[in-house]
Amino acid sequence: MPDTASPPQSQSRSLWRHRDFMTLWGGQAISELGSAVTTVALPLTAVVLLSASTFQVGLLSAASTICFLLVALPAGLVVDRIAKRRLMIGCDLARMLIIGSIPVAAALHVLTMTQLFAVALLAGLATVFFDVAYQSYVPSLIDHEQLHDGNGKLGATQAFAQVAGPGIGGGLYGLIGAGSMTVNSISYAFSWLSLLLIRAREPRPVRSQTAGRGAAGLRAELFAGLAFVFRHPVLRKIAACTATANLFGSMAGALEIIFLVRVLHVPPADTGLLVAVGSLGGILGGVLSGRMSRWIGSARIIWFSMLVFGAIPIMMPLAEPGPRLAFFPVALLGFSFTAVVYNVAQLSYRQLLCPPELLGRMNAAMRWIVWGTLPLGGLLGGVLGSAAVLGVRSTIWVGVIGSWAAAFWVLFSPLRRMRDIPRLEHPAAPAPDDQGLVSAS
Repeated sequence: MPDTASPPQSQSRSLWRHRDFMTLWGGQAISELGSAVTTVALPLTAVVLLSASTFQVGLLSAASTICFLLVALPAGLVVDRIAKRRLMIGCDLARMLIIGSIPVAAALHVLTMTQLFAVALLAGLATVFFDVAYQSYVPSLIDHEQLHDGNGKLGATQAFAQVAGPGIGGGLYGLIGAGSMTVNSISYAFSWLSLLLIRAREPRPVRSQTAGRGAAGLRAELFAGLAFVFRHPVLRKIAACTATANLFGSMAGALEIIFLVRVLHVPPADTGLLVAVGSLGGILGGVLSGRMSRWIGSARIIWFSMLVFGAIPIMMPLAEPGPRLAFFPVALLGFSFTAVVYNVAQLSYRQLLCPPELLGRMNAAMRWIVWGTLPLGGLLGGVLGSAAVLGVRSTIWVGVIGSWAAAFWVLFSPLRRMRDIPRLEHPAAPAPDDQGLVSAS
């Protein structure tokens, strides 16, 4: 008899008939849109309502993401020890209340920058735990053969939110001011409700072999995901590829608006339109990622997407005023398309490869590695872009070429000899040694 706690086997090849996945997908689609609204509404609240300085707005942005660097690894340990859906429900409830405090305080005329900093930090903390649990929960909800399709659908709605959310956020702020943050608070309520409505029983978390061995055992558990990534011949190349692409991609991304407005002389009203058109590639990538993984190969698509589709963004610094302005949205479309296809493929690979009891820590380790280069890339972009030697266009050249060259990490890896991801029966995660590192197999 099959284990009743195991992922349900699909009775149809399509996830459209999978009730629990559709419930999760619907809740997350609304939540992603609400979060994208906040990316505009939160800094607008600081600037318009509280007259925040440029430095304060920068600190506000940093406060919302710093927790990924500070607590991602401990979050992975927590995710592997408790029920993931229960943790996600708690995180949604917390974010609903935290974000909802802003419009309440604004209505009572007691809103301060201190509260905005606290909201950004606390909401970011809850998001770290939610995201790590989310990536680790999906493989327990759907069958392994459906992971590419499922991650593609989730990636498509995330890309749509990134296209539509900022415009909606700006419009709502113009209408109701800080009350626009209510939209995000309500979106978390929808996500919370969707998680409550899922019927599938989650497999019981498997305790690590080192659990209960005191401080040394706790340290070994904490760094087990990081050690698993570094010792695996493919995962360490995926981590290096993603981190490198994020470093150089954020260099170029930090200068996109300046490039459009000050170099290409695009009117501000048209700048948002060009960025939105380019971002549509992410939606297309999410829709086609599952089909492309079947055509090209679920393992081969990881390096193919970066090497082939990832070459399209190199067109960006070729843009000039006039007809060649079209190079910019085409390049941005290629970038967003590549990012979604690559991320869906490598996330599916990680989910299929990793032992279930280590999945949370592995996902947390990957997030800690690859997100750590984002602020550094943005800083380098600003420094090099303002330097007399390089300037904006030359820095963008460095960024787009460096981001494309990241493909060579995964091209020169065992993935080059694989077409599809093998279906693995996971053994228990190897026990860490005395230094907290997973022993090599």
